[in-house]
Amino acid sequence: MNAPVRIQDLSIPRHDWRLDEVEALFARPFMELVFDAAAVHRRWFDPSAVQKSQLLSVKTGGCAENCGYCSQSAHFRTGLKAEKLMDAQVVIAEAMAAKAGGADRFCMGAAWRELKDRDLPKLAAMIGGVKALGLETCATLGMLTAEQAKELKEAGLDYYNHNLDTGPEYYAEVVTTRTYQERLDTLEHVRNAGMATCCGGIVGMGESRRDRASLLHALATLPEHPDSLPVNALVPVTGTPLGERVMREGEIDPIEFVRTVAVARIVCPKSMVRLSAGREGMSPEMQALCFLAGANSIFVGGKLLTTPNPEEDEDARLFALLDLKPYISAERVTPD
Repeated sequence: MNAPVRIQDLSIPRHDWRLDEVEALFARPFMELVFDAAAVHRRWFDPSAVQKSQLLSVKTGGCAENCGYCSQSAHFRTGLKAEKLMDAQVVIAEAMAAKAGGADRFCMGAAWRELKDRDLPKLAAMIGGVKALGLETCATLGMLTAEQAKELKEAGLDYYNHNLDTGPEYYAEVVTTRTYQERLDTLEHVRNAGMATCCGGIVGMGESRRDRASLLHALATLPEHPDSLPVNALVPVTGTPLGERVMREGEIDPIEFVRTVAVARIVCPKSMVRLSAGREGMSPEMQALCFLAGANSIFVGGKLLTTPNPEEDEDARLFALLDLKPYISAERVTPD
C-alpha cells in the first residue's frame, strides 16, 4: 500500500531528489499522482491560468548538431532549406502580431550549434525591439559563453532556452555532437548572467520510463529549478533517425505523457510547465488532463520552429471549453 503523501511537503522546492524517488512518483496510481500534482500546482499558481508564448524561427536549418529528432540538422535529409538570420525589423513585426494575438512571451530560435559573436548586434536589436513591445523575451541560440550570456542579458533577454532533451543515460541515443556537460555549462552561464532559464526535454523518442524519470531528476537537482520547463512530445519528422523510429514503433502513450507532466510539476513545483511540441496531435481531453496535472503554459501560433502547432482559433476554443484564462505573473499564488 502506498504511503500517504503530504502535499505541504511536496509543495516545498527540493534540490536533493533521488532518482528512485522520482521513479516512485511515476509508479504511483495515476489518479493519485494527478491529484497530488494538481494540489501542488494550486499551492503556487491559479489552476485556471495558462501562459501564452509564441515561438519564431529566426534562423532556420543547416544546424551542425546531429540531434536525432530535429528537422533542422544538416546531418539529415528532411527537405528543409537552410536560411539566413532574419532582419530585426521583420522579427519585431512578428512579435507585434504575436502580442496582438494574445501572447505575452516571444521566443526566438536559431538553428545553431553555438552563438557566434558576429551575430550578437543583430540579435540585440531583435531582443531590444521585442522587449520594447512589453513582451517577455526568450531565445534559444545553442551553446553560449559566459560573456555572450552577459551581453544577451544586457540586450534585454529575460529567458534563455537550452533543453537537456533527455536523461543522461539515454543522451547518446539522441545526440553525439554535444555533451550533456556542455548543456549544463550553458545553463550555468545563463544563471550567472542573471537570466531566467527555460529548460526541459522531449519524450517519446524511444526512451524508457526510467529515462524520463532521469531527465526530471536532472532538472530537479539543478542549482536552481528551471523557471520554465517545456515538456515536448516528439513530432516525428521523415528523414530523422528518431522520427523514423517512432513512425515504426509508435508514439508515447497519452497517459504516460500526462504522468510525465504531473511528475514535472511535483519535482519542480514553482516552474512554469509548458506543453510544447506535439500539442497539435493532442485531443482537448488529453490537454485538459495535462492542465489538471500542472501544465500552465503553451505555445500559440500555427508553427513551432518547423513543426505544426494549433492555430489561434483552435486555442481560443480550447480556452473557452476549459474555462481557462491568460496567465498574469502578478496573480501568482503565494502559499500559506
